[in-house]
Amino acid sequence: MLVALGVDWEGRRQILAVELANRESHSSWKEFLLGLKQRGLHGVEYIVADDHAGLRAAVREVLPDAWFQRCYVHFLRNALDHLPRKADDDCLQELRWIYDRRELSEAKSDLAAWLRKWSPRYPKLASWAEEAIEETFTFYRLPRQHHKHMKSTNMLERFNEEIKRRTIVLRIFPNEDSCLRLIRSLAVETHENWLEANRYLNMNDLKEMKKADLRQAA
Repeated sequence: MLVALGVDWEGRRQILAVELANRESHSSWKEFLLGLKQRGLHGVEYIVADDHAGLRAAVREVLPDAWFQRCYVHFLRNALDHLPRKADDDCLQELRWIYDRRELSEAKSDLAAWLRKWSPRYPKLASWAEEAIEETFTFYRLPRQHHKHMKSTNMLERFNEEIKRRTIVLRIFPNEDSCLRLIRSLAVETHENWLEANRYLNMNDLKEMKKADLRQAA
């Protein structure tokens, strides 16, 4: 299942597309993104996703100007692959705390301290984190008020959980079309609820930040 959610310039969440695919390959993600553009998607400035190679490659080709934020939650889960099974729990907890910092400079200062502390004990993890962590800091380009919502794929994960909750009742679908009809019905219901709900983000914060950036550039 390929799903794309978005936040429009009024700060409201929207479900952009839900499609079935045989697998999450580069070609399937590229076709999915091209389909969105053909339907009128434009002006995409910021993307949050996990580190899926096919999706990453498709984004670079179809939406090359968008900032890419690697979901920090997935990043922390991936970190487990570089640790021994009985690693010190404080190591990942302290890495997690870095994402609570208000400014990029503070996060990088904490990262440097974290590397000094844990590199001798877990060199494999430290080397991997030092190389990959930068793309999890993209959210610092956004207004501080947006950080909580835009540094992870939590919005998408919550929608996926609702899909699982609705589909697990049926367990087996007679065909792909019936599955897609159910999920798209949920998508329409969710989309309409989001449009009527309070704004997810205050986009005036972003507009003010852009104005400030332009003044500094001038």
